[in-house]
Amino acid sequence: MEERIFREMRRKRQQLSEDECIMILENSTSGTLALIGDGGYPYAVPLSYVYSNGKIFFHSALTGHKIDAVKNNEKVSFCVIDKDDIKPEKFTTYYRSVIIFGKARILNNDTEKRAAIELLTEKYSPDFKKEGVEEIEREFDKFSMIEILIEHITGKQGKELVSKEKL
Repeated sequence: MEERIFREMRRKRQQLSEDECIMILENSTSGTLALIGDGGYPYAVPLSYVYSNGKIFFHSALTGHKIDAVKNNEKVSFCVIDKDDIKPEKFTTYYRSVIIFGKARILNNDTEKRAAIELLTEKYSPDFKKEGVEEIEREFDKFSMIEILIEHITGKQGKELVSKEKL
C-alpha cells in the first residue's frame, strides 16, 4: 500500500482548483517560504518570487540562513495569501490562500540562473528591460537563484467566499 505523503483537505467545499491556485501564484507578488532552519527549528521568511511552469523562483544572498537551510534540507513549503479581508462585525476573515510543498535547489548552472533572474525582472520591472539586463550583468556573481519544484499544491478560501461564488 502506497503511503500518502500530503494530506487531503478536510473542507473540500472550500478547496480551490489547481488552476485557481496557479492563477494566485502567477498574480501575487510575495509569499512566505518555510524551511527547516538551524537546530531543526522552522524558519519562515517572506520573499518576492515568480511562478513559472510548475516552479517557484526567488533570489537570495550567496550566504545566510536561507541558503544554509536549503543546502541542509531540500523540502520546503511556500504560502501565498491572495485575500485577507477582515470582517470584525462577523468575527471572521474572508480569505484565499495557496500552499505548496516542494523541493528547493540552488541553481548552479549560469544558464538556469540567468533564465530565472530574467523571469523575476520581467515580473517586477517589465518597463525596465534594458536596465534589468544591465543590473543582472553587474550583480550576477553577487546573488543566488533558488528553484522550488512543486510536488503538491493546495488552495483554500473562506466559506463565505464559497457562498458568494454560488450566488
